[in-house]
Amino acid sequence: MRGDEEWGSIPELVRTAARRYGGREAVVEGRTRLTYAGLGERVERAAAGCLAAGVRRGDRVAIWAPNTLDWIVSALGAVTAGAVLVPLNTRFKGTEAAHVLRRSRARLLFVTGTFLGTSYVASLRRTEVELPDLERVVVLADTAPEDYTSLPDFLAAGAGVTASAVRERADAVAPSDPSDIVYTSGTTGSPKGAVITHAQTLRAYAIWSELAGLREGDRYLIVNPFFHTFGYKAGIIACLMRGATMVPQPVFNVDTVLANIAAERISVLPGPPTLHQSLLDHPARASHDLSALRLVVTGAAVVPLRLVERLRGELGIATVLTAYGLSEASGIVTMCRRGDPADTVATTSGRAIPGTEVRVLAEPGEPGEIQVRGFTVMRGYFEDPETTAETITPDGWLRTGDVGVLDAAGNLRITDRIKDMFIVGGFNAYPAEIEQLLGLHPDVADVAVVGVPDPRLGEVGKAYAVRRRGATLTADDLIAWSRREMANFKVPRAVEFVSELPRNASGKVVKGELRGRPAGGAGGLDAEGVRSADRGGAGGLGR
Repeated sequence: MRGDEEWGSIPELVRTAARRYGGREAVVEGRTRLTYAGLGERVERAAAGCLAAGVRRGDRVAIWAPNTLDWIVSALGAVTAGAVLVPLNTRFKGTEAAHVLRRSRARLLFVTGTFLGTSYVASLRRTEVELPDLERVVVLADTAPEDYTSLPDFLAAGAGVTASAVRERADAVAPSDPSDIVYTSGTTGSPKGAVITHAQTLRAYAIWSELAGLREGDRYLIVNPFFHTFGYKAGIIACLMRGATMVPQPVFNVDTVLANIAAERISVLPGPPTLHQSLLDHPARASHDLSALRLVVTGAAVVPLRLVERLRGELGIATVLTAYGLSEASGIVTMCRRGDPADTVATTSGRAIPGTEVRVLAEPGEPGEIQVRGFTVMRGYFEDPETTAETITPDGWLRTGDVGVLDAAGNLRITDRIKDMFIVGGFNAYPAEIEQLLGLHPDVADVAVVGVPDPRLGEVGKAYAVRRRGATLTADDLIAWSRREMANFKVPRAVEFVSELPRNASGKVVKGELRGRPAGGAGGLDAEGVRSADRGGAGGLGR
């Protein structure tokens, strides 16, 4: 049975999982071990809190926090109350988060107190972006500043809401209702929110779970951030479907990954190639028992054939799969199948999932723009019909902006990105957005950003900047400024100052010429700065 037909809505999936897998471990977080029945109860309490806070069906509820049990409960509680979830990137600074809150017109925000040394609450308070629709901010902590609400107080307020009222609201959620809006900045630099429904989510990730071979009793280390489709849907939603145990890890640290795999007998470890490469190369790997690992799903970057061979050979992982997706297509478009040869897994992203079509606008075997049609394609960008019309053709084909090649068997190989996006350790970086931010520096007259290869993170940003006349700005100065003003994965790892940028007759920067330039001029982050780029987790299936 299709996922959308079996469950109909995410609230029903949560309720079914609580009943079907009641005594099985659902979430392990430190000393907390929560069963599926216990998770179901906590989600209903969070939903009651949302009802008490005045959340209506269709309201947007945002969450800005790392991978934790609180994220799982708050997000599923909001969706159970009929809200549309808006996950925020944990790498955002206050202004970046505020722009998405404003654009989505979110009425309620769940936010962590402090993460990686940054106070999200203070960051949000400092922003000058007006948020007229945001009525309540719930801090996922025991205390909260003035005007904000602590999580215990939020839940206590919901104590007066009856279980039948929560059930009635959950039952009112229709399969065709939006379940979430995932914002992607795109090449224009302005955030665009892909609207995905309950039916799309359930159908897509029932397929993902089947193709991956996820099963009851699996123990799933979720390092991919929950704000990303790969963490939320291929993680939380998939586990709810199959009765797997979720072990959320808020920060990507290879020592912690190794310790978790051994201590919790982890069997499933999706993530970008960066994660698995770090695992294989760790000097202390042999001292950890990794024998329970049986399933790896990767993507979001070129996957070296040697990596697939090492995962299978050195770690004895039975199933290693690659996949491709984007937010506008529910996070999944193509996927390898169990039993595919290593070279197919390493050199392609597999074949279209059931219910979807993939085409490449080029002669057979030649690269061209990838387009997708089928049930996974978003309903559109939130309150942006013009951009939606530019992105989805009248006959339903989604223009992905990616370039690829289809082989005779239908396997898709990604070769380039029309939109110049590059991927830093699994996080999507958009040059136009970074250029807009760098352009705010008072000493920068002109700037262009391109992705350049990096042995650890796959790709990183390099900025070519033109100084304002009389300025003495250095590469280190601009990088230090960038660290304060933008999410770390967006920060250029190198800066080269030039007298002018190469432009064509229409005034557009010729980025191909920049990419072909020999290395020169310099500046870059120290080793610590580079490592910190992927500490918040790793991306996954695509953009």
